[in-house]
Amino acid sequence: MRISDTSDRWWKNAVIYCLDVEVYLDSNDDGVGDLPGLTRRIDYLAELGVTCLWLMPLYPSPGHDDGYDITDFYAIDPRLGSFGEFVELVRTARDRGIRVIMDLVVNHTSDQHPWFIESRSSRESPKRDYYVWRDNPPTKNQPSAFPGDSDSIWEYDDTTEQYYLHNFYRHQPDLNIAHPPVRDEIARIVGFWTQLGISGFRVDAVPFLIEPKSEEEGAEGHDQLPDPHEYLGDISAFLARRSSEAMLLGEVNLPHQEQLAFFGAGDRPELQMQFDFHGMQQLYLSFARNDARPLTASLAGRPDLPDGCQWGTFVRNHDELTLDQLSDPERDEVFEAFAPDPDMRLYGRGIRRRLPPMFGGDERRIRLAYSLMFSLPGTPVLFYGEEIGMGENLAVEGRYAVRTPMQWSDGKNGGFSKARASDLVVPLTDGEFSPKHVNATSQRRDRDSLTHFIRDLIQAYRNSPEIGWGRLTILEHGDHRVLAHIVRASVGAMLAVHNLADEPVELTLSLPDLEPKSHLFDLLQPKILPINRGTVELLLEPYGHRWLRITSDADTRIG
Repeated sequence: MRISDTSDRWWKNAVIYCLDVEVYLDSNDDGVGDLPGLTRRIDYLAELGVTCLWLMPLYPSPGHDDGYDITDFYAIDPRLGSFGEFVELVRTARDRGIRVIMDLVVNHTSDQHPWFIESRSSRESPKRDYYVWRDNPPTKNQPSAFPGDSDSIWEYDDTTEQYYLHNFYRHQPDLNIAHPPVRDEIARIVGFWTQLGISGFRVDAVPFLIEPKSEEEGAEGHDQLPDPHEYLGDISAFLARRSSEAMLLGEVNLPHQEQLAFFGAGDRPELQMQFDFHGMQQLYLSFARNDARPLTASLAGRPDLPDGCQWGTFVRNHDELTLDQLSDPERDEVFEAFAPDPDMRLYGRGIRRRLPPMFGGDERRIRLAYSLMFSLPGTPVLFYGEEIGMGENLAVEGRYAVRTPMQWSDGKNGGFSKARASDLVVPLTDGEFSPKHVNATSQRRDRDSLTHFIRDLIQAYRNSPEIGWGRLTILEHGDHRVLAHIVRASVGAMLAVHNLADEPVELTLSLPDLEPKSHLFDLLQPKILPINRGTVELLLEPYGHRWLRITSDADTRIG
């Protein structure tokens, strides 16, 4: 289906695929992935079923935070390519029905950004108020967003003998969003990239952007926006004027009810999409316990969203697998199950591993996890390499452990680059998850591989628009090991059943509100199941899962 054929709310049933250009495919064998290399793989993504490509930062950067420390918001890192190659990528993706979104990282800059260099040159600098400066920072120490990096969010600058604010790393000074010229710059950044064909942005760390630490929390008079959410609505409105199809996907790691404010309301939208961090964390607690109840409670607690808004569902992203919304005992349970070695953990709150090694390579559990992700109401977001079951490299520092080069083949450097291994931007994964054992080429040839399973899930998801547009009903059945839910919309209804236990489960489900002569069509193993007086009996294998379309004799759709 071409983009022109889809709804103007395309994000409601998209398949989003996140990648870092520098580790995807190297076209000129310098050890760094690049835009021409990615363009060569657009057909691969289209074949997988991806409909939206999310690019991690590709701006010029010193590289102290994997590109999130930016020195120029209006340029492309020359290692990655040129503007001509960027536009070619966007055009090629569009030709395959794939939109492109990119990271909008405007909480901070690199300390090597010209704005900051000028700002710190003098207290009278025209750029001084682009950042937050204080003579006397709070006496209360506030650790940065990355515990262990700094004991305080204030850093002393010898040149002007003041402190600057950095909620993240000390080399990432916070921009002063309350300063009107800074907001003007952000609008120009949004407009610039939208003009090049971008269909939206993933907005980094949104609460830090619009709601900086208050005086009560120790920021001692941090410059404040008059109405933070009004400003977020301004960005959304500006983007809508520049592109009627564009959307904002926000990183808002808060409980569901607090996230609701970031969607906006009525005719004043803010973020069209947000990641469901709470659901993801409860999902891992359910996996650790082989018990569906934590996830079930999270799903039941999701608030109703404004029209046109959506949850982004995921099992892994590019950062540490954060567990900060779990209680300490719950977090310890997940650590013990999936990160027993302290080196597998990060910042005391997260895991720096990918899913397959956390599950010990158990293909049944891996497939269960992705079946769950795609069946839950929302829009699925994949991190590159998930479709082949890539692992991590714990020898690589911090978050980079899960950002190793894409594994294309069992050849040199996993088919990522012909450069010397020592020249690769990040070392490859080794051991049982190395390219010798896990790669895209061999899996594309194997109909029973994880790649083909993910492709089948995507096809089933795309054939089930109710997942993106419908309303959730969780079915009661008395077995805490199983999650059974129905998603209904005007276009149809789908029942999904997932067994989180390592043993078979027999289940009898009562199905509400059935049409006359209804039956169930299995979307993953095409066959029809009978419904007897409003109930269906299922036998689920260990870690088994079923996608069942509720249909009737009058239903003319396929499946």
